[in-house]
Amino acid sequence: MIDTRIIKGVIAAGMIALAVWLFTEGEILWGIIVSLAAIVASFLVFRSIRIIRAMFALRSQKMDKARKYLDQINPAHLWKRQQGYYYLLMGTANADKNSFAQSEKYFKQALSSGLRYDHDKAMVFMNLSVLTANKRKKREAINLLNEAKKYDTKGMMKDQLKQVSKMINQI
Repeated sequence: MIDTRIIKGVIAAGMIALAVWLFTEGEILWGIIVSLAAIVASFLVFRSIRIIRAMFALRSQKMDKARKYLDQINPAHLWKRQQGYYYLLMGTANADKNSFAQSEKYFKQALSSGLRYDHDKAMVFMNLSVLTANKRKKREAINLLNEAKKYDTKGMMKDQLKQVSKMINQI
């Protein structure tokens, strides 16, 4: 089975070549239109449309729809960083349907696959902290929460981290 990244790359390269040919033939308007389409096609080489759709579905709290998109993805056909976000989304979707062991596995895979932004890492550590607290492992949950606080450098998750801290202290 051929990797879809290769197909997308060939299409993007062909569109770039077509745009160059159109510019050399004097078809400026068509060259600009094809260039814009080539930019979109080049972007799609590095991004999975299904991950983007799943992210929007999760954002609008449509968990079944997000799971449907994520189930259609083969993580082996994703770039390394995209695999991290795939596992992050799978962990979030599975946490919603009370599959905590599976969620924990996905969150740990997200960390090992690599996430680009610190606030994404903070979110993973916070979710792992909640899952660990549900197992009544207070010390480990506190360590994971401290790790989440370390990665939340911009304070984007300050309120959520306080709520998780209160939950852990009640154990």
